[in-house]
Amino acid sequence: MRKHKLIQLLVLVIALVPSILMAQAVEKNSLSLTLKYYNDNNVTHHLLVLAKSKIDGKFQTVPNIPVEFYITSDADKANLIGKGKTDDRGQAVIEIPPTAKVEWLKSPNQNFVVVGAATKKFDEGRGELAITKAKIKVDTADGRIVNAKVVALVDTTWTPIAAVDVIVGVRRLGGILNVNETQTYPTDSSGGVTAEYKRDSLPGDQKGNITLVASVVDNETYGNLSSELVVPWGTKSVYMTNFDHRTLFARRGYSPLWLEILAYSIVVAVWSVIIFLLVQIKNLKKLGVE
Repeated sequence: MRKHKLIQLLVLVIALVPSILMAQAVEKNSLSLTLKYYNDNNVTHHLLVLAKSKIDGKFQTVPNIPVEFYITSDADKANLIGKGKTDDRGQAVIEIPPTAKVEWLKSPNQNFVVVGAATKKFDEGRGELAITKAKIKVDTADGRIVNAKVVALVDTTWTPIAAVDVIVGVRRLGGILNVNETQTYPTDSSGGVTAEYKRDSLPGDQKGNITLVASVVDNETYGNLSSELVVPWGTKSVYMTNFDHRTLFARRGYSPLWLEILAYSIVVAVWSVIIFLLVQIKNLKKLGVE
């Protein structure tokens, strides 16, 4: 009898092993990492990675993926320039640190690598980006003319680059507003573009200053470049506050007089009725006693 039970148990184990192995061998989703380079006003440089994966037949952003950024190559851990984790939008950003200067200066061309760690749901991911070092400069001329110039590092010389699309605009709270109806300007043989500023009634700060921005967006060779210049071409903004004035939405003690009179009158009327009723009840009790 015991031998028969052991055989049954062995058969059950053999039957369960494939299902257990199958459960352990659940396929993970592949991870796609897109890397972008940004040159900010020719002063700071940063990298942005976007993590995506094909889930339920469509690409979706993936949060909480640990990522490592490398300069030149990820084969050498000494080239590690930063770590991060993707946010709710599937993005992670790092500023290229001064410690990367030695590798940065080796060549006019630069390669960046990002590696995403494997998780329970996703395989390890990897992305690369090769760029040519470039920068953009912005200036103005008489008649409210905006000039921008794109140059790239060729060998050891900054050389003008033609046929690069440049956006010329004004920085606003919600993004960049073009200086006129033209969306982009291709650079000429001298690497320059010229745009006329037509936003005459655009509000500026208290001195009328606005910020002009010339930018190259998602260029396959040079990445994202931007340069800014402050000019007094806006209308002056006069800051006014009602903090110490009586208004409907003012702080406590500064509500309109008519509103206070109305509110206090209602309070007085309600309590007067309550007191009157209490007095009448007291008088009725006295009449009952007599």
